[in-house]
Amino acid sequence: MDQRERALAEAFDGQAARFERAPVQTDPVALGRVVEFARLQPDSRVLDAGCGPGLVAEALLAAGHRVHGVDLAGEMVRRARERCARFGDRARFEQGSVSVLALQEPFDAAVSRFVVHHAPDPVAFIRAKAERVRPGGVVLASDHVTDPDGPAARWHQDIERARDRTHERNLTPGELADAFGRAGLSDVQLAEDGFDLDFDEWFDRGTPALPKAEVRARVLAGGARGFDVRARPDGGITIRCIRVLVRGVR
Repeated sequence: MDQRERALAEAFDGQAARFERAPVQTDPVALGRVVEFARLQPDSRVLDAGCGPGLVAEALLAAGHRVHGVDLAGEMVRRARERCARFGDRARFEQGSVSVLALQEPFDAAVSRFVVHHAPDPVAFIRAKAERVRPGGVVLASDHVTDPDGPAARWHQDIERARDRTHERNLTPGELADAFGRAGLSDVQLAEDGFDLDFDEWFDRGTPALPKAEVRARVLAGGARGFDVRARPDGGITIRCIRVLVRGVR
């Protein structure tokens, strides 16, 4: 691992327990949407890049596929193995980076969820996944996205970086689809839907660069497509976000 990957692994080792319980991560409807949108052939062999605690892997395994998960964070890998132990040798997990993953045979598909915004070079990350998939295989990414308007996107980016030092940049939906094209994938398809975050739950499972009160004040001072802020009567804050699924074929 390079220095940045070690920092990312350390941060997510610390976040693992809260991450695994987070409503946005565990939502069964959203997990089912990933499986449905991938449209994989039965018994596909799937690479889960940035597998976290195995939530996406579990959904894919339950749908009858085989999964090889890879994550930088050792604690995430431990939790993924524990979560998916009942699937036996259909589920395999290892600590490391997808960019250096040794390949014995190509996968039928490669997926990732909420990983692209941590990648310094999203196209390189998507290409690394695609290179490990057989010709005709599927590559899929799901991530939360930002506003196509430049000032609104910069405001959103500043908020995300203040709440979590591991954050690189949210792409717009168009940028994420374009990244698939630039990575050499064809038949690129995109779908988006909304989801809600509670500010306190979202902030508390991050790795913040600024105090919570300061980030809260910044959140209440603006808004963007993909990060629509709504103050509640109970004093809490709901943030309406946009999640995008992009699918391409190698």
